Amino acid sequence: MVATMITCLAQSYLFASPEALAKQSRAILLNRPNPLLSRFPKNNTRLKSQTPVPRRRLLPLCFFNAGKDSNSNFEEREENESEWPILKKWEIPWEWQTVSLTSLACGLSFVLTGLVETAALPILGIKIEELSLDEKAEILFVDQSITTIVTLGVLFSIANTFQPFPEDLYRYDLKEPFNLQKGWLLWAGIGLIGAIIAIALTGTVMSFFRGEDPQRETDALVRLLPLIGSSSISTACLVGITGVLAPVLEETVFRGFFMTSLTKWVPTPVAAIISAAVFALAHLTPGEFPQLFVLGTALGLSYAQTRNLLTPITIHAFWNSGVILLLTFLQLQGYDIKELLQAT
Repeated sequence: MVATMITCLAQSYLFASPEALAKQSRAILLNRPNPLLSRFPKNNTRLKSQTPVPRRRLLPLCFFNAGKDSNSNFEEREENESEWPILKKWEIPWEWQTVSLTSLACGLSFVLTGLVETAALPILGIKIEELSLDEKAEILFVDQSITTIVTLGVLFSIANTFQPFPEDLYRYDLKEPFNLQKGWLLWAGIGLIGAIIAIALTGTVMSFFRGEDPQRETDALVRLLPLIGSSSISTACLVGITGVLAPVLEETVFRGFFMTSLTKWVPTPVAAIISAAVFALAHLTPGEFPQLFVLGTALGLSYAQTRNLLTPITIHAFWNSGVILLLTFLQLQGYDIKELLQAT
């Protein structure tokens, strides 16, 4: 009997509609004897005759925060998307103390590495004056390789303490080279053409303000003249130094670290100009400061456009290696490239 009642009750709950179940449950609750009522007189019919509370409908809830914060975040995101990439700043996790100490550490590592290598050559029994031109070119390549590894090792060892980095910091990305907005190869070509035109105009303007050209005995390019065009090994070593190692080192330090760090306090175009001035001064060639400053500005602006270090590295590599290859070609054609350099 009890099993039959339980089975019928379960079927009624399974196949009944939600409204019927609600009415049936309310009727059961109202008709069920309440032991608390036994404590009150039987003639107290107030509770018995009380009308049941009408069922309220559940209103849908929305958990989306449409307040002031959401509106401001949406407007800020929309503004950032519409902002020119060249004007955007980097999110830098370090302060000015880290910028100063890291710049000093990179400079000292560059200088000390060269001094140690120079002191190590006699200890190793190597006499520079007795070496052939190819051997000198090979030593220069090894020297630049060690300097690049040490300096970048110091830079990244300090910067890695602030991990994780933002996505656009120290970014070397080969993807989408011809993207209209951030294509690293496309904007490298645009930056290189712009740099060539700007440097040519700068040279023309500077020629009106100075008389006789100063001697360029301190220029690194003049010191490399004996190696230019001497052999295929020397040319390959010079292209490796000027077209690969130097651009990777200098662009990572001056644009990847120094320029991006400055954007924490100044606008991005101003940071590009300041880093270009420091870049030109670091070459220790006062006579070439205007041209190097223009080149550094083009490198910084192109990097700000793509947020990809491959862009300034490519411009720098084509500029340096292009000069070496052009001078090698002129040397092989019988031109006096030292005289050409003095004239230009």
